Amino acid sequence: MPSGSALKPGDVITTMSGKTIEILNTDAEGRLVLADGMTYAKKIGANYLVDLATLTGAALVALGTWTTAAVTNNEEFMEDVMLAAGEAGELLWRLPSYAPYKHQIKSEIADLKNTGGRNAGTITAGLFVGEFAEDTPWVHLDIAGTSWADKADDFSPHGGTGAMVRTLAALAANREGK
Repeated sequence: MPSGSALKPGDVITTMSGKTIEILNTDAEGRLVLADGMTYAKKIGANYLVDLATLTGAALVALGTWTTAAVTNNEEFMEDVMLAAGEAGELLWRLPSYAPYKHQIKSEIADLKNTGGRNAGTITAGLFVGEFAEDTPWVHLDIAGTSWADKADDFSPHGGTGAMVRTLAALAANREGK
């Protein structure tokens, strides 16, 4: 542990939203930051939320380096994001968010667990973040596989790709005035 206040498996923390989280995996810390980020964005008036994160290695395993994984709580907003991705020339695949996946992140001692386990890791990580979007239309984009290119291509040089930035720009342009 880097300090005596470092998170440990078995700890329970309280988020900005007041929801509690059981820490099972200390390497799943990014989603804790996203949880408070979602709550804060709503507090300052966000009506729609999109988060991008290199959240899970499972996204890389499932979709490789060409396609970004998406999880949502709102079909209409997801369609807007899919349209924007198409316009931007970025590949995006929507993953399911059925109720059984949500059960994987429920805790017996807190509101949520910070990981749903190995199975459906990209889905459960996204749904964990979505718990903090609540009823606000939200899309999670897991860019773990698409954020880095081993070689240059038509969209990016070797290295950091800026995955989904073109999609966000198209989404913002399309939603302007809505």
